[in-house]
Amino acid sequence: MKLIVAIIRPEKLDDVQRALAERDVYLMTVTDVRGCGRQRGYTEVYRGQEMQVRLLPKLKLEIGVNEAFVDATVEAIVHAARTGETGNVGDGKIFVLSLEDAIRIRTGESGSVAIGP
Repeated sequence: MKLIVAIIRPEKLDDVQRALAERDVYLMTVTDVRGCGRQRGYTEVYRGQEMQVRLLPKLKLEIGVNEAFVDATVEAIVHAARTGETGNVGDGKIFVLSLEDAIRIRTGESGSVAIGP
């Protein structure tokens, strides 16, 4: 089992969800987060004063999948979250982590059965 953590642009969520649904991946947790990478923020003028906006709004997706779904899930996120043909700075990151165990609270099932097919 793997935990896939993806940081994406907020406006790309619908595209990513559609791409994942096409690959039978439906279970995910989505969190509003702020962060910066190579973008390093931007400068904005507010009421005549220049302000540095360093932390940009992003979405964090956490998706637990069985081994058979890892490649399809990562591929779906990459293609749906990319802006333009070659992508742009700030499109996001994907982290794939080992998932030791998962437990479905309702039934008590654990392991790969708890996160789906």
